[in-house]
Amino acid sequence: MAEHKGKCIVVGGGPVGTLTAVFLGRRGFHVDLYEARSDIRSAENVSGRSINLALSVRGLSALKHGGIEERIRSIGIPMHSRYIHTDKGSYTIPYGKKGQYLLSTDRLELNRQLLSVAEKSENVNLYFEHKLVNCDTRIPSATFQKAGSEITKTGDVLIGCDGAYSAVRRQMLKGRMDFSQFYIEHGYKELCIPPTADGEYAMPPNHLHIWPRHEYMLIALPNLDKSFTCTLFMPFSKYEKIVTGNDVIDFFNVNFNDVVPLIGDSLLRTSFFELPPLPLVTVKCSPFHHGKTALLLGDAAHAVVPFYGQGLNAGLEDALIFDGLVDKFGCDFEQIVPKFSEVRVKAAHAIADLSLYNYMEMRSHVATPWFLLRKKVDGFLNFLFPSSFIPRYSMVTFTRIPYDQALKRAKVQDKIVDNGIIIAGGLMLTAIAFAAYKTDWKSFDLSNLTLDRVIEKAKHLW
Repeated sequence: MAEHKGKCIVVGGGPVGTLTAVFLGRRGFHVDLYEARSDIRSAENVSGRSINLALSVRGLSALKHGGIEERIRSIGIPMHSRYIHTDKGSYTIPYGKKGQYLLSTDRLELNRQLLSVAEKSENVNLYFEHKLVNCDTRIPSATFQKAGSEITKTGDVLIGCDGAYSAVRRQMLKGRMDFSQFYIEHGYKELCIPPTADGEYAMPPNHLHIWPRHEYMLIALPNLDKSFTCTLFMPFSKYEKIVTGNDVIDFFNVNFNDVVPLIGDSLLRTSFFELPPLPLVTVKCSPFHHGKTALLLGDAAHAVVPFYGQGLNAGLEDALIFDGLVDKFGCDFEQIVPKFSEVRVKAAHAIADLSLYNYMEMRSHVATPWFLLRKKVDGFLNFLFPSSFIPRYSMVTFTRIPYDQALKRAKVQDKIVDNGIIIAGGLMLTAIAFAAYKTDWKSFDLSNLTLDRVIEKAKHLW
């Protein structure tokens, strides 16, 4: 066994914590990874729910660095575009350039794969059913409880990857840390569109399906078993009014009538009430570390709403950035730990803001003519200036530009594009007015009006 460079305690055996343990173990650190739940690879029933993952460049880059990207790609389904379902019909909006896509991935299967990789490392020890009951981030030490008994472990660094309601963060809040959490009015509930009778997908599979209804929204991501995992987003006050199976069917018939035959009347009536809707929280804190011995990664540092699909992508990128700092500073956690906060806090706060913005975009804006026009203009400008004009969504999803820089750059681009469209619209109206002035306005046929026709008419008159 290789000589250990130091001892690390990682709390949280989800994808972020497990990948972090893999990176540290590979660099020669002794890692003890503690998870409160049982081993999901052997558990018959895994408790809890999670929105399907839409892995993009940031998350896939981290998995590639961990040597597991190809394995995850083999269990994922590419989604090349949004498939928008409106009351008047449906259409697709590509996510980016040709060849760019999101990867629909089962969160539990991703975690299983990462745990198996971690288990093979001679430097990583996995401990399940160990609940963190106390920790001292100064030493650092952590006390875990299992089956009524407690054990305390010490190390060189304590890394909290234990989710939005992090127990490690709760201890760090006793020191100098800014913290806020914010719940949106919507909760989410998971449903399922099963395969058809002949075992095929009920809808085209290589898309993220969206039913935008302003106050409500339904999305569906494809699975390998030919089903779709659906997630309904709706205010809690609306959920409270749906109390019977007939209420469910009436609600879907009014708002998502094309989904009822896809799920099936009977399944929809029963599955809707299997579990209550869950809340969606945004967590911000600063810094992400305490002293030089404790650090937060993933949702423990920056939980975000899921509407940009960047929650886990950002967490996996945390692990990748942290590993880069370990590579740069060796085993000197006195430099690594505070440096991580320095390079990551602003970016994490930015993706929280971007995710809240996309919350409005997905449930309302995607169905508007303005949104479609903006997408076409953004795509055209990106085609003309590929390195200097990158649409906001592409910067967030298909590059590793830090989130805060992407947000700042997008604000400048949005101002340029919006002003450009307004100016173009003004010129068009001026051309129409001038053409009407020079001719008999009553004979000026507006029903067949096109921009090219207005321009040609204006040129002729001038």
